[in-house]
Amino acid sequence: MQKYVLVALAFVAAAAAAPQQAAPEPIYILKHDAIVNPDGYNFEFETSDGTQRQESGTLRQISEDVKALAVQGSYKYAAPDGLIYTVTYVADEHGFQPQERVEHPGQ
Repeated sequence: MQKYVLVALAFVAAAAAAPQQAAPEPIYILKHDAIVNPDGYNFEFETSDGTQRQESGTLRQISEDVKALAVQGSYKYAAPDGLIYTVTYVADEHGFQPQERVEHPGQ
């Protein structure tokens, strides 16, 4: 029984000695705008970690009796690998059409 207690205490001591991670920095919304109406919408936001997003959608007449929402926009974020990813896209009757760009900061 004492062996089990000693082994358990050893695991607890090892876990307590492991380096602790600092709490992540809070992320704040720096900008947020939105307009919504029956024919479409626009929105954009930016956060303190550099994330940005903007999008607009417009109701379009596809055929005589069919309306569809056509959307275009982009988003940008810094990934854990240090690269900055930007995706621009269009989504309409032809499907979702993204284009990605990767930036290497400092180059």
